[in-house]
Amino acid sequence: MICAWCQQKFVPKIIPWQLFVQNNQSINRLCERCQRQFDPLGKRRCPQCSRDQPATEICSDCQFWRQIYGQQIMLNQAEWHYNRGFHDLMVAYKRYGDYELWPVLQQLAKPVQKIKADYFVPIPPSPEHLAQRQFDTIKAIFSHLVPLTHALAKAAGTSAQGEKTRAQRLQTAQSFFIKEDQPALRGKVVLLDDIYTTGRTLYHARDALQTAFPDCQISSFTIAR
Repeated sequence: MICAWCQQKFVPKIIPWQLFVQNNQSINRLCERCQRQFDPLGKRRCPQCSRDQPATEICSDCQFWRQIYGQQIMLNQAEWHYNRGFHDLMVAYKRYGDYELWPVLQQLAKPVQKIKADYFVPIPPSPEHLAQRQFDTIKAIFSHLVPLTHALAKAAGTSAQGEKTRAQRLQTAQSFFIKEDQPALRGKVVLLDDIYTTGRTLYHARDALQTAFPDCQISSFTIAR
């Protein structure tokens, strides 16, 4: 196979039954060298947002959100550290719009398939970013893994979180709204995004959904934390 990240040939480790499944997504599409660039989160992490830390009590970020939301802070599941390897991948994928890198992120996002939910709602791009990149970065990753419900839209004129400082991110105004003619959602909803940094984006998305659909139980999944 050709590694989805470095484009070098490699021989994947394949279980015999995988040979008989067309378009098998369980086959590793990253060579061992590239796989080592991504660092999985350890067992010691924040029980609410998956932030890696020495202790297992809630982290400072979640303590901040508790001051705002009380006991209604959100559960986020993540799998990978936002390290240098992941940073370089996201710069190429999002800043420079390299669409062909979506299989790399799909490989890293596969644990989302273990989550049971009624709806998987991706975080949408702003109209400006969609026009600039010509593709929806989150949809491109997760549409190959779980059925998506595109319930959210993002207002025009909002800058990317990656271009802001931590303080600016936390002060970002609500920019999400529910799409017109969106049927009512009930049950378990999982928001999908690539990176959890401060949580501001995901909490804004949850607020929009919770206001429109108060019967939902909303959590989130991000590839990295």
